[in-house]
Amino acid sequence: MQRYIFFILFIILIFTIDCVQQEKESDKINVVVSIMPLAEFAEKVGRDKASVSVMVPPGASPHTYEPTPGQLVKLSKAKLYIKVGSPIEFELVWLDRILSANKDIFIIDASYGIEFMNVVYKHHHEQNEHYYIGDDPHIWLSPKNAKIMVENIYNGFVSIDPDNKEYYSENKRSYLRELDELDLEIEILLADKINRRFMVYHPSWAYFARDYNLEQIPIEKGGKEPTARSIQFLIEQARIQNIRVIFASPQFNTESAEVIAREIKGQVVLIDPLQKDYITNMKKIARVLSEVME
Repeated sequence: MQRYIFFILFIILIFTIDCVQQEKESDKINVVVSIMPLAEFAEKVGRDKASVSVMVPPGASPHTYEPTPGQLVKLSKAKLYIKVGSPIEFELVWLDRILSANKDIFIIDASYGIEFMNVVYKHHHEQNEHYYIGDDPHIWLSPKNAKIMVENIYNGFVSIDPDNKEYYSENKRSYLRELDELDLEIEILLADKINRRFMVYHPSWAYFARDYNLEQIPIEKGGKEPTARSIQFLIEQARIQNIRVIFASPQFNTESAEVIAREIKGQVVLIDPLQKDYITNMKKIARVLSEVME
């Protein structure tokens, strides 16, 4: 009899805990973001008051990803959508369509107040293709830009939940201090390097290079694989600049980078611009750059 009573009490306890947990979850603001770094920023500001979902999952490319039906269901229940706001292809192609699933959602443009850099794009039109200058979408890869994005995200939380403004403000200030420390750490780490050029497959790192007085040499331009002539030119440039490491992203084919690396007797190193743990990832990338630069 005592065992039976104990079992019943145990079931009631588990049920109560589950109900409390569900109630806590339902009190959270459902937030959807385009890419993983934005999820990090949103979670740092919203903390316990936010439940954050990401449209472009780990390992996927925002240049090619298509949302799943399950993600559209989550989006239909979300209260806040945070977009990068730069011309990443996922948002250009899908944003209007996916937001039609929830016309009441509050949209935050994380790029507001950021000065865009230029990049060359390739455009297909029937039988022809041409190139044009547009905005570089990789704005989050600058800690200075990241601070602006965090401010914009904070403003979004306050707009839909003004009663908790001080809570969000405290979280924001704490994370901005971490970003300040990150910025200074990278600056010190790269300050005394003589060779300030690095070669990458996809030109994601222009904002990072600008912030720390570096120069990225891209292999792929305008979304187009390099020709044999271009590869030979890059090999010569790598030899002249004494470059021994070619950086590539896991979201892209590394074949061209590997060809160049073999010719210069170097190696391909993967660096991921879309990691969620933003500060740890940026420190890791800065350390790798520091190690391969003279």
